[in-house]
Amino acid sequence: MVTTEQTTVERLGPTLVMACVAVFVAYLPVTTVAVSLPAIQAALGASTADLSWVSDAFVLPMAALILTAGVFGDVHGRRKVFLAGLLCCAAGSAVALSASSIGVVWLGQALAGIGAAALLPTTLALISHAVPDPRRRGGCIALWATALMLALAVGPLLAGVVLEHAGWRWIYLPSIPLALLTAALAIPLVTDSRAPGKRHLDGPGQVTVAVAIVALVFAVIEGGAGSFTEPAVLGAFAVAALALAAFVGVERRSDSPMLSPALFASRGFTGTAVIAMVSFLGVIGSVFVLSLYFGLVQQLSTMEAALRLLVSTAVPVVAGPLVGRLMHRVPTRWLLSGGLVVSSGALFWLGTVDAGTSFVAISGPLALFGLGLGFVLTPMTATAVGSVPFPLAGMAAAGNNAFRQVGGALGPAVLGALLTSRAAATLPAHLTEAGVGDADRRAAEAAMADSGFQAVASIDYGDRTGAVPAALGRAFLDGFHLALTVSAALMLLAAVIAVVLLKQPKA
Repeated sequence: MVTTEQTTVERLGPTLVMACVAVFVAYLPVTTVAVSLPAIQAALGASTADLSWVSDAFVLPMAALILTAGVFGDVHGRRKVFLAGLLCCAAGSAVALSASSIGVVWLGQALAGIGAAALLPTTLALISHAVPDPRRRGGCIALWATALMLALAVGPLLAGVVLEHAGWRWIYLPSIPLALLTAALAIPLVTDSRAPGKRHLDGPGQVTVAVAIVALVFAVIEGGAGSFTEPAVLGAFAVAALALAAFVGVERRSDSPMLSPALFASRGFTGTAVIAMVSFLGVIGSVFVLSLYFGLVQQLSTMEAALRLLVSTAVPVVAGPLVGRLMHRVPTRWLLSGGLVVSSGALFWLGTVDAGTSFVAISGPLALFGLGLGFVLTPMTATAVGSVPFPLAGMAAAGNNAFRQVGGALGPAVLGALLTSRAAATLPAHLTEAGVGDADRRAAEAAMADSGFQAVASIDYGDRTGAVPAALGRAFLDGFHLALTVSAALMLLAAVIAVVLLKQPKA
């Protein structure tokens, strides 16, 4: 006789494997593209703001559509959304593979981001359905988080190998067969599921939240590239605020909300939502500025940059299983706050590097940064899902992912804007120190404002041309240090939030 527990185990194995492979596919473009940004910039003549949009073209649709994908899976079946997400990831990679302009790269990234938006909530919802027991589910989520971190670790190496032998476009090729093969295997292996009760799509909620997220990130990127007082930027901030207020009002009145207000009755969900947004703003933004530092200041090849980033992305993969076991012994708030404090310390440490910092010298803070992250992702996700009633687990997973991706979308925009504005402010002084004349200095300032660092380096400064790269590097480091200091402060803020909001109420 086959017991219910045996049936669950048989269903869990294939579901867990497919969920882990799918989240690997979803996150592979994050660091693969991040370490390739200097190559993309050189090939397509992109500005720093253009590069921010390369990252955000992927993260924005992911953040804007995660809640809708979660609801769609609850209503029409999670396996359908799961398969659609894999196909969309493959299509996005195919478009980017054929790109001849920065706009086509954005389009490919956006399609892949839509696919990732479909995969993140459905993979967690499929796991939650297969493992209703919160303690067992925590271990499965630890494996899911390890697969996510593995994608972040493999991405730089993959890009490095590709760019050693081919053009940057080929970084997108491996995702296509992997996504298609996973989709083919998932059809017979993944058991479909839906949310209990009656749900339907929330059109007004989707429109208002998408408008709010896109308008906010647009305002931050364009304000950082130009001025935050420009009418278009101020208008975008106003649209974001109005759309967010409308979203809250719509969700309160909806009989089938995308993000139920009932979720926020849980301190665990509320705390992890805020932590997810704040911490991933710092994490993704830091990876963005680090990739620029390796390429523009240290002039490293993609493989050399990949090996340095691997130090920070491989450590969480190794730490993942340990964190999964510790979750049943150490209170979540101490795991989360401890990991965030460690990551914050590592970012402050990274803020002391200069143009000549060696691989050995930078490996310490990079490894420490990765170790801290290893103690954040799994407890954060497991707490968000496990702190709400089981029928809301899928929505909680989608909500936590949405907050995380909003932070991830703002990361390159906010830290990229801080880096660029600080570098632009200090560049004239560094050029003067290098002996550059007034006319050439004004030309450099105009080039910086219009097209970023690469444009400044391409100007002919006569007999002072040889001294300009060092001056430009010092200006970049001014912005780089500011960006990492802000990121470290955000990590500390998230740690405080974890201690305050995740405290267990007294019985």
